[in-house]
Amino acid sequence: MTEDLLSRARAVLADAPVVDGHNDLPWAMRSQVGYDLDAVDLATDQRERLHTDLDRLTAGGVGAQFWSVYVRSSLAGDHAVSATLEQIDFVRALVDRFPDRLQLAFTAEDMAGARAAGRIASLMGAEGGHSIDCSLATLRALHQLGVRYMTLTHNDNVPWADSATDQPAAGGLTRFGEEVVREMNRLGMLVDLSHVAASTMRDALRVSEAPVIFSHSSARAVCDHPRNIPDDVLAQLPANGGIAMATFVPKFILPAAVEWTALADANMRAHGMHELEHTPEAMKVHRAFEEQHPRPIATAATVADHLDHMREVAGIDHLGIGGDYDGTAFVPADLADVSGYPNLIAELLRRGWSEADLSKLTWGNAVRVLHDAEQVAARLRRTRRPSIATLEQLDG
Repeated sequence: MTEDLLSRARAVLADAPVVDGHNDLPWAMRSQVGYDLDAVDLATDQRERLHTDLDRLTAGGVGAQFWSVYVRSSLAGDHAVSATLEQIDFVRALVDRFPDRLQLAFTAEDMAGARAAGRIASLMGAEGGHSIDCSLATLRALHQLGVRYMTLTHNDNVPWADSATDQPAAGGLTRFGEEVVREMNRLGMLVDLSHVAASTMRDALRVSEAPVIFSHSSARAVCDHPRNIPDDVLAQLPANGGIAMATFVPKFILPAAVEWTALADANMRAHGMHELEHTPEAMKVHRAFEEQHPRPIATAATVADHLDHMREVAGIDHLGIGGDYDGTAFVPADLADVSGYPNLIAELLRRGWSEADLSKLTWGNAVRVLHDAEQVAARLRRTRRPSIATLEQLDG
């Protein structure tokens, strides 16, 4: 990439910084050091063990980050709820540790205020409906603690919604699943449709009165992986007002990486490790496998191919970015960590994207969606009380 394009990209990001939809630093800190911010100083260079630290966020032009308060779906019931609370506690501790660099944000206005103060707006998103243990009261508690989106499933189904990577069971959303969406609308919590089955996407779009998001998903027409978004769903985003935030995970964006990743995941399991693990020890196993089986390499151009297609189908007002840093073992070559966003913006400039359109992609669309969801919630709360429905009542 030419220095001129990179300079232009940095200027775009100075004016309209990135709102990234998904970063798994909280789980990485849990699995590596038990959340100990003294053991890993995020104010220093952590590239040997993490994709994320404060200086690289600044270098990447990040103005707002949705920190994922993800817990694995192997955790269930109260264990999932407790682990989610621990994740939330970590994000709050992180912001408290670096008040000159980070600022908690709960609203679109908060995002603008943090940006004006020169801090990175820190929002939270829960990744997987198992985090609420089929309890709408728990959903409300997460919202009160600051969670502003919930991904309806992770890699496994929940009793009320089908995942993209599990066997169909609910046929999309059950009646209780629809009630979850309605209650999220009433709260002003964004409905996140990454990870869910296409049937769940379509049901949620039918039910939701507020804009939805895909916090880290790309285009299925470009890479036929079930984690990606079909064109008919992308085409519904203008009417809904939502956004699709393109991810950087190679196995979701590069067709050649899909089969390779399946083999690499099997190798991890053979070594007694979870396939999503990317601790330093896990990465040694990955690198040894890669020496014997060269990995297909994605680049910023691969991500740009998805964004070009998503723009053609959904329109510029319905796109965003969700890198999934620290939630994946592998990333594109020139998007190696959170400092890499200028390389993607430079590639899009090279393809003729205007600075006005790029400012929507990076900042404007995500802020607008949260604002619009807040407006819907304010309207719904005037006429709709908190739901006390249960899974047993609605689904039998």
